[in-house]
Amino acid sequence: MSQKLPKFTLEFNEKKELWELEADKSGKIIKTFETKEDATERGVLKKAMGTEGGSVKIQKVNGKYQEERTFPKSKDPKKSKG
Repeated sequence: MSQKLPKFTLEFNEKKELWELEADKSGKIIKTFETKEDATERGVLKKAMGTEGGSVKIQKVNGKYQEERTFPKSKDPKKSKG
């Protein structure tokens, strides 16, 4: 049986005008970024999630989901559409 990956969401906080990486289960903000580009640069999300890795849903400024990424890639579910 496979182990469930921690889940995170990268979303824009309009009040603070920052992008926040939030742990879905606890609601804790893991890291903040000035721009979405800063957050999605090569390796930045992977480093922010730590050694356990996880799955990140990345939102657009309007709150709709843009994409989902899994770190490390080796833990990406084989049957996912993405």
